[in-house]
Amino acid sequence: MTVVAVLNYKGGVGKTTVAANLAAELAYRGQRVLLIDTDPQASLTLSFYGADEFATQFTDRGTLLHWFEAAVREQNPRPLREFVVTPPRVNERVRNNGGRLDLVPSHLGLIDIDLDLAAYVGGSQFAISGSGYLWAHRLLADALAEPEFAEYDLVLVDCAPNFNMITRTAVVASDHILVPAKADYLSTLGIDYLRRKVAELVRDYNEVAGEQSIAPDVLGIVFTMIQHSADGPIIAVRNYVTHTEQYGVPVFRQMIRESKTQFATAGERGIPAVVLPNVNQNVQYELVELASEFLSRVKVAQPV
Repeated sequence: MTVVAVLNYKGGVGKTTVAANLAAELAYRGQRVLLIDTDPQASLTLSFYGADEFATQFTDRGTLLHWFEAAVREQNPRPLREFVVTPPRVNERVRNNGGRLDLVPSHLGLIDIDLDLAAYVGGSQFAISGSGYLWAHRLLADALAEPEFAEYDLVLVDCAPNFNMITRTAVVASDHILVPAKADYLSTLGIDYLRRKVAELVRDYNEVAGEQSIAPDVLGIVFTMIQHSADGPIIAVRNYVTHTEQYGVPVFRQMIRESKTQFATAGERGIPAVVLPNVNQNVQYELVELASEFLSRVKVAQPV
């Protein structure tokens, strides 16, 4: 099982779109994929369930919030597997090839849990000498180590646009970090800072982790919401790509173009664009190519 955190400090960069479409395409190819929505905005969850469905099925139970509450406030962690759901509409599209897409839904209340977790590690200073430091940072990693999760080929963790405690648990649990970004100043500004924050977390965590040390790497940056001209991506986009490469961070060859028509209504359909019929062929091609490049980078074995 490979675990990948999908992360950027900047919101509105297509992070959820990338996670949802990668998961759907890989499931369509026969992979067993688990999505974990750790962003309190729950945009990933709402990519597969309408707002009314979410309100009736998940508001009071069955989300990542309720799992964290049991672990943090009640000191009685329940198996994370109990909170996994299988979104029906997208799975109707992918199951014929033997794939499956599962999800751990998010909830707005995760904001408060983040504050509770921070208290275990000495507040905003994240004191590594505290007794709760390792326990709090390993919550998600230990949950995914349960035997029930061995059936998955890939876990994608959609993170909030911050580096708070729940995001830190996702990084600790991950083998790789995928960074979606727009090709603009604000989106690329924090990439080097994010890399340094990850390195700082790895260093501090490994000081106390012993045999549970971690070494997540930055898998690469995926540029999204690309504006095209007749000759391909506009010149400004190419300049930002070149500038980002100077940080020494890998950049995915495949970029994803802007397409509000294809991406804005994902929640209403419950099916990401990459596995929908009658979708803009350019958009679908780019998403399929991104999935192939992603697989080659994480080296997830294709099913026989």
